[in-house]
This record gives sequence, C-alpha cells and structure tokens, in this order.
Amino acid sequence: MSFLLPCPDLSAERAGNTDTPGVWHFDSGLSGRHVMITGLVHGNELCGAWALKDLLAAGVRPRQGSLTLAFGNLAAFDRFDAARHDASRFLDEDMNRVWSDACMARPITQERRRAAELAPWVARADWLLDLHSMHEPGAPLLLTGTLPRNVTLARRLGVPGHVVVDAGHKDGVRMRDYGRFGDADEDACALLIECGFHGDPASHAVALDMCARFLAEAGCVDAGDLPAQWRLPAPAAQRVLEVTDAVVAPSMDVRFARDWQGLETLAQAGTVLGWADGAAIETPYDQCTLIMPSLRQLKPGVTVVRLARDYVG
Repeated sequence: MSFLLPCPDLSAERAGNTDTPGVWHFDSGLSGRHVMITGLVHGNELCGAWALKDLLAAGVRPRQGSLTLAFGNLAAFDRFDAARHDASRFLDEDMNRVWSDACMARPITQERRRAAELAPWVARADWLLDLHSMHEPGAPLLLTGTLPRNVTLARRLGVPGHVVVDAGHKDGVRMRDYGRFGDADEDACALLIECGFHGDPASHAVALDMCARFLAEAGCVDAGDLPAQWRLPAPAAQRVLEVTDAVVAPSMDVRFARDWQGLETLAQAGTVLGWADGAAIETPYDQCTLIMPSLRQLKPGVTVVRLARDYVG
C-alpha cells in the first residue's frame, strides 16, 4: 500500500517552548482543565505530528486552563523513510508500552528515557488525547480504556463512528492508562484515537477533527477559535464495542485465514480467523467483531487481533 501522507518538517516545532524538547505549553492564567494532546508516540505515525504542527501554526491558545502539545518519539521519527515506515515505529521498544513508573525508572532504552521526560507533563494533565494511526487501512477507532467516564466522553464527542472499550495490552502500559488516567477513583479522562492507515492523508484530517472537538469539549477553546474546515461531518451514529479477547502471537508461526480488514462482524461462534502454531484461532461467540487485525508487527507476545462485541453500559 502506498504511503501518501508527506513527512512534516518539524525543525521548528521540535524545540518546544519548555525545558522538555518537543513539548509546547500555554497557560491562560485562568482556572480550567489542563488539556494535553500528544502525537508521534510512534515515529511513523505522522498524522499526529501534522495535527500538532497545525495547532501551533494556527496559534491556538487556551481561553481557560492550560494546553500542552507534545511530540513524542522524535528520535524514531528522525529515521522515518516512507519506503520502510515500519522501521521508524520505535528504536528499542514500543514507547506506548512503557507507561508505568517502575518501567520508566529503568531507563535502559531510548523509549523509556523519552517517556520519563514526558511523564511529568502527562501526570499534570486532566484530559489527554493521544493521536495514533494504524498498520493497515481501516476506519478510525477511538480507544477509551475500560473506565466509564472515557466512554461517556467519547459519546459526547460523537466521532468517530466506532468506539472501542479495551483494557490495553499484556506487553505493557499505554500512556492513556498512566497514573490517574487508569484510576477508577479519579476524574481525569484520556482517549487514544487510531486515525486510519499511517500513510493515508485522510488520517491527518481525522486527527484535526478530533483535536477540534476535544479542545472545544474540554472548554479549552471556543469552537469558533479553530478553522471551520478542521471539522468533518459527524457519523449518523456511533457503535461502541467492548474487547473481550486478544489474540497474542505465541511465536512467528501465525497466519490469517483471509485478509481481514477490521470491523468485520462474524455471525457464528467458531469461525476460523487463522492459525497459530498450527492450532485454529476461532471466534469465541456469535456476532464477534474483529479489531485491528495485523501481522505487520508480528513477534511473540504481540497482539495480532482483538475480538469484541457490542458494549452494554
């Protein structure tokens, strides 16, 4: 598949205006939420970098509270090559699996060191939007985690058309679940949006639309403060799906039965999705929906597809 989204020039933006490279912070001087938007947590996910660049170019400033914009894995981004874009996802390990204090306390990789630099900003935020894109072409997905307050926020935003309630990955903690964002007794909200395929220019438009809606819903800006063209038409309805199972690769011997695109809903339990170490991978229940199937990052311990059903809550 062609990588058509151009690589942004971040030579100016990477400096930031704080003591942390790549981090921009603006304070209104008035009480209100501390809102944070992050992009480029993976070095090949350019839509987030473009959206942050656009926010800075538009001179967006908070009317109340504060706004932090953070470019994540700049070191991985620096080796981006559209012909080999998977190679710039990270340098040593996935930076969206290291978000626990215990993990960051062992700065044995470049990603852990960078996460530790960003962590104080994430810890200060009341609302967090983390912009991502996908290995494969697919419709945008908004990942809420399991806390009801995030599902409620996703429904208020009204976009994208599919919301996924998920518990994360077994191989590490995501930024979206760091600290009080993962605490049921707190009120901090965090969402992660998968905007579409890495190289699809439409992912840039999806990221800008979500930023505009998120900032307005947070009370950080008025809707009229942002360019009207950033807003995309809202879907007629949202479908909220709850992940019940994750298929994790036991080895490199994993293959799919067909070229799954994601969001297929399979009517019958026992439908064969593929095989792992020769054993069939089957749907565990009727009306099972596939979430982000991909073998592009295949290695033992990596989730290759998640299985979901309609959320009740």
